[in-house]
Amino acid sequence: MTSLMGSLEGANSGKRESTNPQEEEGKKQPHQQVNRFCSVRYAMAIMIHGCNLIIFTQISSLSIAIIAMVNHTGQSNQSNVSSEGYPGATPDIGVPVYDWSPEIQGLLLSAFIYGSLISTVPSGYFAGVLGGKKIAGFSMLICSILNLLIPLAADYGLGYLFVIRIVQGLLQGMNYSALSAFWPKWAPPLERTQLSTIGISGVTMGNFIAVLGGGFLCDSPGWPSIFYIFGGIGCVYCIIWFSLVYDDPMNHPLISDSEKEYIASSMTEQDNAPTWSLPFKAMIKTMALWAILVSNICRFWLISNLTTSLPTLLDSMFDLDFEKNGFLSALPLITSWGSMTLGGYIADFLLSKKILRLITVRKLFTFLGMFFSSLFTVLVPYVDSTTAIVFLILASTMSTLCFSGFMINPLDIAPRYASFLMALGTTFMLISGLVSPVITGYFINQDATGWKNVFFLSSAINLLGMVFYLIFGQTDVQDWAREHKITRF
Repeated sequence: MTSLMGSLEGANSGKRESTNPQEEEGKKQPHQQVNRFCSVRYAMAIMIHGCNLIIFTQISSLSIAIIAMVNHTGQSNQSNVSSEGYPGATPDIGVPVYDWSPEIQGLLLSAFIYGSLISTVPSGYFAGVLGGKKIAGFSMLICSILNLLIPLAADYGLGYLFVIRIVQGLLQGMNYSALSAFWPKWAPPLERTQLSTIGISGVTMGNFIAVLGGGFLCDSPGWPSIFYIFGGIGCVYCIIWFSLVYDDPMNHPLISDSEKEYIASSMTEQDNAPTWSLPFKAMIKTMALWAILVSNICRFWLISNLTTSLPTLLDSMFDLDFEKNGFLSALPLITSWGSMTLGGYIADFLLSKKILRLITVRKLFTFLGMFFSSLFTVLVPYVDSTTAIVFLILASTMSTLCFSGFMINPLDIAPRYASFLMALGTTFMLISGLVSPVITGYFINQDATGWKNVFFLSSAINLLGMVFYLIFGQTDVQDWAREHKITRF
């Protein structure tokens, strides 16, 4: 590990002295740090955490409820099952049950991804200029209302349900991108990693709550309650959101003068003023940006296989019963939440204590997140079932350390365009998430070694992304992201 850190330290030794505000702040420290945990900026991180949590419980609701919604998963009949009193209801459980083929189920579950692909990048662009509060708030509100309408849409027909899922995907893409726009103004450089990981960890917590709580709600009072409860909570949360969230700390009515001064003084070296122009030509030529994008593709290839294929894998390889399968599928989500939050704290601690340089921290956490997730994954076919499950959980958990590595890197290299670049990275991830399950399906349908091939390929792609970032990743603010180096849109 010592040699690794030494090599990372020397990766950019031939470059000019870093002008990154995080490193400059660590050297100068001209202002006194305000208490972190009794502050408005950390309250903002918790609010963003809650927003991510709500959106992703709603997005994940269908993947849990569909098990109870479908009468016979193997049937090809796509029409609703009708019975007396309530179309689709069956007397034994009293809630609608439908005959949807596995193909229809797959399309329903993936429909939101296509919506997200359309809205993520434009939303990141507009949020970077206009701010994220309204975009995130209104997208969460509409998504919550649509969640309340899902049981009704399912009863009226598949077409209505497909439309709602696609629109929810559009809104989810808008929300996720808009939330990135807060950090260039709210996060002091030495707290940037921790604040952003607190916010983004709401994604894994939301998925965990949906997986764990959804099963109980399906059992009683029935699957429609999942959509009513999570949708209703989202509507109530929107009232809190519009009351307490502000795009700029200077405008927040509850922030203290000392905290306001601390945030403002920590940003003095940072070029983060909003602008409508985007230097596309310069961006395309920047290897530091490609390092982030390629790493996003490669990491999510592995993660999408671990998350979307884990229940199937546990069933086909280890023949686990439904209850154990559900619990083990949810366990990596809560361990990932802890790893993500702890990783952000450790990264900022290493920076604030001047133990490591910023470039070293980003590459170190990228290495830890991608190397060990690949290592644990590739070993799965060679161990017993208990050890294999432990390795799969560790692979998902370790991978979240990348949130303190390359995934937050856009805030380092281009604070001015951070929300746009993060949205671009998310889009690359979504494309990877669409392609990898297709390749996985091809391998597992070939022969008995299919899962082994899936693990090898996923691990190799993940390692490729790690190596690419270790070679080309940077943390210096790029010239095109500075105030006087902008080309027209």
